Amino acid sequence: MNRRFFIAQTALLAVGAHAQVADLNDAINKAGRQRMLSQRASKAYLALAQSVETRNAQQVLDRSIALFDRQLVELRSFAPSAAIRETYDALGGTWGEFKKELTHAAPSREAGAKVVKLDAAVLALAHQGTAQYEAASGQAVGRLVNIAGRQRMLSQRMAKFYLANGMRIDPAGSAAEIAKARSEFVAALEILRNAPEATTQIKEELVLADAQWVFFNHGIARLDGAGASPRLMSDVFVTSENLLAIMDRITGQYSNLKTDRT
Repeated sequence: MNRRFFIAQTALLAVGAHAQVADLNDAINKAGRQRMLSQRASKAYLALAQSVETRNAQQVLDRSIALFDRQLVELRSFAPSAAIRETYDALGGTWGEFKKELTHAAPSREAGAKVVKLDAAVLALAHQGTAQYEAASGQAVGRLVNIAGRQRMLSQRMAKFYLANGMRIDPAGSAAEIAKARSEFVAALEILRNAPEATTQIKEELVLADAQWVFFNHGIARLDGAGASPRLMSDVFVTSENLLAIMDRITGQYSNLKTDRT
């Protein structure tokens, strides 16, 4: 496992966003990234609670919280309708509860189940906002930005539930959620690969995503519950970050396409 690759890509992701929302495609990208950050923050918390990738997990948690905070302000300010502003007002309150649980005490096994429950509410509102921004766009490419961006969330969601299973947080439910997310991830890769809008550069990145998916999928397939070793959980943590970095680049490339392409 190439740890340096993971660290470099994590740093790039943390600073890769624009300072402000540039247009509706960028809004869809950032709104979708909020979905991912809800799952990534929980993943990092559960890793810390189990002493997995401790230094890296703390960096991931801190950067995820900071990026969510910043993008929340940007997306609320850019909102082109009252309905979208209302969604982000609601998300602000739900995020506040989640953030408090993430930061008010050292991560613990006892609080893990509460963190997983709270991230679901944040994810639901972040997804609602993404869908609203896609509808406001009204462009075919907006749907592709949304689909590509959701892949980021699914990568983190699978890793989160793998780590939750290691803590015996609803093991049957965790396994079912991983299976569902796996199926959705593979189906979405096909949509992105076959989209008429996919450029040569996007297709090249998708080849990299396919390769990283093999490693990640192999890791989450070894779902051993309480018997999961720190090494197996570390592998899942690292490969989920590598897959996330690739999908974040792909989402950005779709976001940068001209909006008049149909």
